[in-house]
Amino acid sequence: MEKITFMPDGEAAVDFYVLEQTVIGGVNYILVTDAEDGEDGEAYILKAESGTESEEQVYRIVEDDNELAAVSGVFESMLDDIDLV
Repeated sequence: MEKITFMPDGEAAVDFYVLEQTVIGGVNYILVTDAEDGEDGEAYILKAESGTESEEQVYRIVEDDNELAAVSGVFESMLDDIDLV
């Protein structure tokens, strides 16, 4: 499982482990967890921010309920053994 480190503004670095990624409507989404083994951890869906001029990709947690429901449905179909709540 790929580990990525996020550097929130003014906060300590946070490591996440990528479970899956997909592109919907030209937007990159990743499903990550805070547990290295992928079990018993919190899962988050992150969306790539467009228009960033940085060399590093900027991601934000998906907060819109409709967008979250649609993207989580895609991830659930990709990963048969998980249920996102």
